[in-house]
Amino acid sequence: MKKIILSLCVAAGLFACTSEADKNAKIGAENMAFYTRVFDVAVNEGRTDIFDSAYVDDAVLHTVPEVKGKANCKAYYMNYVTGFSERQFIVKAMFADGDKLVKYWQFKGKHTGNFFGIPATGKTVDVIGCTIAKMKDGKIAEEQDFMDNMVFMQQLGLLPAAQ
Repeated sequence: MKKIILSLCVAAGLFACTSEADKNAKIGAENMAFYTRVFDVAVNEGRTDIFDSAYVDDAVLHTVPEVKGKANCKAYYMNYVTGFSERQFIVKAMFADGDKLVKYWQFKGKHTGNFFGIPATGKTVDVIGCTIAKMKDGKIAEEQDFMDNMVFMQQLGLLPAAQ
């Protein structure tokens, strides 16, 4: 009888616990849904107020120069919203493992406003890139974007097109 009770307790414990991989998958799925919604609302809809609750207070954008703090992260991305009309931010693929995310994306828009001090050119852009992000307690803690800045500047007409 003791063996049966012990076996039942062990079995119940095994079914009650989820593996670390299962926990990471669940957290990753929640983070991907949150992250996708934030950028859809902020960039596609132009409602950047969502950034106020999307970032941790000491968030970091690994850019040149590095951007630190929630308010500065919001201000950084506002350049895309104020600098471009007809914006489309498309998440092509996203992968997550717990609090680590990788997002493959496409950004399209027409440069009709000031963008990081660059006056409107009226040119359209269509660039692809990748973002590596870290989440903390369901909020964005760190981001690093990778894209072909030379192609981006060529599309804006700021650099000569490749020959």
